[in-house]
Parts: sequence; C-alpha cells; structure tokens
Amino acid sequence: MTGPPVLFIHGPWLHASSWGPWIELFGAAGHRASAPGWPGHPDTVQDARDNPESIADHGIDDIVEHYTALIAALPDRPVLVGHSFGGIIAQRLLGQGLAAAAVAIDADRITGLLPALPLFRNPANRRKAVSLTAEQFRSVFGSAVSAQESAELYDRWSIPAPCRPLFEATAAGFDPHRSADGDPAQAPRGPLLLITGGGQHHALATRATDVVVFPDRGHCLTIDSRWRAVADAALRWLRNRSLSSPHTERS
Repeated sequence: MTGPPVLFIHGPWLHASSWGPWIELFGAAGHRASAPGWPGHPDTVQDARDNPESIADHGIDDIVEHYTALIAALPDRPVLVGHSFGGIIAQRLLGQGLAAAAVAIDADRITGLLPALPLFRNPANRRKAVSLTAEQFRSVFGSAVSAQESAELYDRWSIPAPCRPLFEATAAGFDPHRSADGDPAQAPRGPLLLITGGGQHHALATRATDVVVFPDRGHCLTIDSRWRAVADAALRWLRNRSLSSPHTERS
C-alpha cells in the first residue's frame, strides 16, 4: 500500500455498497479502502429494504460516534470521502482531528433539498426510516441524468434512510462546512476538498480547502455512469496534497 486508508461514507437513501467501484479504484491506487454503512445498516440493499427498523432512529451523534469507533480501529488516520450527508459527517470528523484529510461531495445540496421533501410534513417520521419514491429519487438524485438511468440507479441502490439525522440537521440549520470547533477556515484540521455538481460555487477555498465543480452533474454524481471523473478528481487531489505516504499517522 502506498497511501493512507480511505473510509467512504454514504449519504441517505444510498446503500454503502454503492461505493464499490470507488473502493476498487482507490485500492488499485494503493489505498486500503472500505465503506462501512451507517449504524444499523444491513449488509445488502435488499436486507435494508426489508428491515427499515434496523436503520431507524439513529441521529447525527450516533453516526459520528459510529465512524469515530471505526477510525479508532485503523492503524493510521484515514482520508474520509463522504457523499451528501456523508460529506457533512466527514467534515465533522475532520474538524475533530480524526482524519488526515477529507473529500466532501455535494454536501451542500442535501441541506438545501431536505426541507422540501414530503417526509418533513409528518413529525412522526422523525424516528422512522423512510424510502423515496422513484419520482422523488429522480428529483433529489437523478435530475441531471436520463429518466432511464435514474430509474436504474434507484432500483439498484436506493434504501430507506433514517429521518432523525435529517430532522436534526434541518432544525439546527446545519452548516456542512462548520466543524465541531467552529469556522473551518480557522479550525486546526487537515486539508478538505469540496466536490460539487450543478454549478454550485463556494467562497471557502482557503489554504486548507479546495473546490472542484462539475457544473453539469446532479446529486447522483458518485454512482451515475460518469462517476469515474469525480473519483479521478479526488485521487488527483490526494496526490497533489502529498497524501500518498504510508506514514499518515495519528498525532
């Protein structure tokens, strides 16, 4: 192995196994890569669909503690790659000094989309796990791909999502760029790459924060037919940030 371990963190409504092609690519680049699911997530897409109660009622702190424990078991501080809400979790863990670096992919968009989803009209959903319909999935994830591709991605990867962290984030006005210690530009953390689709722009490009924009991509940019361009951008950034050393050890 030639680089630090890489831990992939999925977002709501996608199973952790959707990171499979990324794991293979990053493994070939010399990283020990894995994608453990959120707490309670079953091992397969079908099991998650059949057992939504196992996913339900886990909040933001539960998810952070879950990944904190996984990181503690690694020999070196990992690079975290998170998509959607997973990008928010990755930034929080980075801000706590638990990672060598982080890549947050389309973390902004999910915070903007959440309040418009029908699940928020029913407070009783807070402690449940709720699935998106195919139409909702297309609106949230598949807006920049064909209807056929969106339907195929939905059939392959979509699972119920616990609503509790989504309610928590919405109620708190959660800022995905704000670490547990405050302003990300001031927090003593490792480097951060923000990858966004849909022409989003950021004013957070600082010494420790870089931005890559894919203006023609939607929220499914990690799993659609053009995922490789996004993954290659993340790998190039790791090389440019000199994160190819096997000695990215804990302080």
